[in-house]
Amino acid sequence: MAILGLAWKSLRNRRFTAALTLASIALSVALLVGVERVRTETRASFANTISGTDLIVGARSGAVQLLLYAVFRIGSPTNNLSWQSLQDIAAHPKVAWVVPLSLGDSHRGFRVLGTSAEFFQRYRYARGRGLTFAQGGPFVDLYDAVLGSQVAQKLGYRLGDAIVVAHGAGDVAFARHDDKPFRVAGILAPTGTPVDRTVHVSLEAIEAIHIDWQGGAQVPGHTISAQAARSMELTPKAVTAALVGLRSKVATFQVQRFVNDYSAEPLTAILPGVALAELWGLVGVAEGALLVVSACVVVVGLFGMLTALLTGLNERRRELAILRSVGAGPAQVFALIMGEAAFLTLLGVALGLGLLYLALALGRPLVEAHWGIHLGIGGLSGHEVALLGVVSLAGCLIGAVPAYRAYRLSLADGLSPRV
Repeated sequence: MAILGLAWKSLRNRRFTAALTLASIALSVALLVGVERVRTETRASFANTISGTDLIVGARSGAVQLLLYAVFRIGSPTNNLSWQSLQDIAAHPKVAWVVPLSLGDSHRGFRVLGTSAEFFQRYRYARGRGLTFAQGGPFVDLYDAVLGSQVAQKLGYRLGDAIVVAHGAGDVAFARHDDKPFRVAGILAPTGTPVDRTVHVSLEAIEAIHIDWQGGAQVPGHTISAQAARSMELTPKAVTAALVGLRSKVATFQVQRFVNDYSAEPLTAILPGVALAELWGLVGVAEGALLVVSACVVVVGLFGMLTALLTGLNERRRELAILRSVGAGPAQVFALIMGEAAFLTLLGVALGLGLLYLALALGRPLVEAHWGIHLGIGGLSGHEVALLGVVSLAGCLIGAVPAYRAYRLSLADGLSPRV
């Protein structure tokens, strides 16, 4: 204990150098554990991009492909799901609700989703959280539109503004449905999901804007006004996909088999959680790279401590020699340097955790508002504790290098002046 007290006093005597070394270790630890926390929470948020939905149904395709266009609005379907087939699925006794999805149009680079008003009640994300409106509400009129938060923010839209939807993914003049503009009726709160980048309209509106179109272009000489379209039959003939909720989780595989074996047309039903895990396996390689980079930063911080201790040995030759002259043995000198390294490492770990929790407390509302990632401020996970244990052990082991050098210094070496 006397050696530890002496190590602490020695660090206080060299407080400026010790403070810089301590700051380096603390920032490295904060970055390492922070990246691990963000990585874990991002993965959880990704896995909960859609929750509360038991099945996603679409035309026969791969699970990832169906997930990409139905949930992430990426890519295009191989085929559509007929309205009659959708009604048959909805009529299944084990099915509680069905929310149809219709894709194919866009607005200034953002996908337009045709759906029912029930979408805003049924869609869940981030462990069961529902959609909320920052302004306005769901569509009521035929030409009402509900914007995701990023759409409204990047394009500067407010309630009541008029927007024009374009046919297909490209926003070119000849493909715009400018004869049937929409009115912004609601703006959703940020979710950190593809909902933020989507313009939502009703299925009937999708039919209305295409009622005088055929083959991707407006039929020449056959223009139907926006007002006239209101009185026409606007039930869709097909949709892109559908979200399905079941009355019981036990029936999941039974209904999935019913859809996959549906005889009227080839369909696919996927479990969102399974497909998300498969997709993360493809795109989640970056999380390992982030962890490696932050680990390298920690290594740099520890080598900074090693450099400081080794450099300080030349300046402390006389100090160590005096300790030897008053009775301190080589083992005690070794323990002194090891104690300093341990103090710096453990204090750096503690300070780094303090910085991390301070950053989480200050930055969590901003991160959740803009990216929808919920960063927990709870206790450390087992993996985080293991990382801190490795850092602490590595710091102590690195301290053994200057400690051994100090151990080898002779009394005469410290008392003899260098020329």
